[in-house]
Amino acid sequence: MQYLSHSRRIARALKPLALVETDVRFVSNAPSHVVHRSLSHSVFPGKMDTCNQLYAQSPMTGLMMLRANFSSEAKHVENPTEAVKELHSKILDSVNVKRSMPPNAWLWSLIDNCRNEDDISFLFDVLQNLRRFRLSNLRIHDNFNCNLCQQVAKTCVRVGAINHGKRALWKHNVHGLTPSVASAHHLLSYALKHKDAKLMDEVMKLLKMNNLPLQPGTADLVFRICHDTDNWDLLVKYSKKFCKAGVKLRKTTFDVWMEFAAKRGDTESLWNVDKLRSETYTQHTLSGAFSCAKGFLLEHKPEEAAAVIQIICQAYPDEKKSALEAEFKKLVNEWSVDIIKHQNEQDKKDVAASLKSDIPAMVNALVNSGLRVRVDLNELNKNEALLT
Repeated sequence: MQYLSHSRRIARALKPLALVETDVRFVSNAPSHVVHRSLSHSVFPGKMDTCNQLYAQSPMTGLMMLRANFSSEAKHVENPTEAVKELHSKILDSVNVKRSMPPNAWLWSLIDNCRNEDDISFLFDVLQNLRRFRLSNLRIHDNFNCNLCQQVAKTCVRVGAINHGKRALWKHNVHGLTPSVASAHHLLSYALKHKDAKLMDEVMKLLKMNNLPLQPGTADLVFRICHDTDNWDLLVKYSKKFCKAGVKLRKTTFDVWMEFAAKRGDTESLWNVDKLRSETYTQHTLSGAFSCAKGFLLEHKPEEAAAVIQIICQAYPDEKKSALEAEFKKLVNEWSVDIIKHQNEQDKKDVAASLKSDIPAMVNALVNSGLRVRVDLNELNKNEALLT
């Protein structure tokens, strides 16, 4: 008796769902009031409210809406290239009809032939089918090798299918892709090229969510993006994350960090970064030395600025002296403009007057020390930012 009682309860619970399925299959023969009643008694009331409203206007529209709620989202692929369509068809025919693993060359050829986002959609469809075949027929539970996964991410970036590329960073995915920092670097390189700080932030969040370790190359890309988008607050945020994670920053990363601080006129941050750099690297790079010189100029210490540059110049080989001239030119023509731009209105005149006197004093100190310096100080006097 108890068994029969349980059976009746289960039957009553499943009855509304059965009505829905019956009405959908035989809509052409069912009276309209029966269909409407079955929808209103559905076990999915939230989704059925919309269907009821649509059904009142058009029975077929309501039923199509109902069917969409129980089906996966359709893929609209409009413009794949012919080569990709052909390879996609051959690979699916092999795994789904012939039940045999296609040659690896087909998949690599498909990747190489991707030219647009629709091609990438076909590629991901192939990957999903291959993964399913490997699991069910070959009993291979491992994902595809890292080299293939990195190439997929690189291809997504190459054709501009960034949303697909971000899917390659998910640890749990249906495509058999193994996420890696190398794949993330392809996306970060795209963000650097397009000065897209928002994309960079999204990629960094994906790295954290999928437990991918931060690396020196990651920091280098992130710091450059923050510098190029003039986003100091974002750089400060991620510098703390990298330092907390114990990432050993590259010399080039410190160069970007110090240059950004000097460009903003933030001497406190500049000296803090230089102290952090000295814990790992004993000698300045050319860029780092000039950033320190800029810091001394901001503190009205042209002699100390000259001393820093003199030390790095002595260590620099003659064949790279052209790089020194480029740094001097940037200091006079570009850095002075950036400094004025980041100052408050009431401080701009004082800073401009200070630079107009301290930069020539630094150059004279270098000349007196015996260093041949090619700097056109006339450009300093023509600089509109310093004339305001």
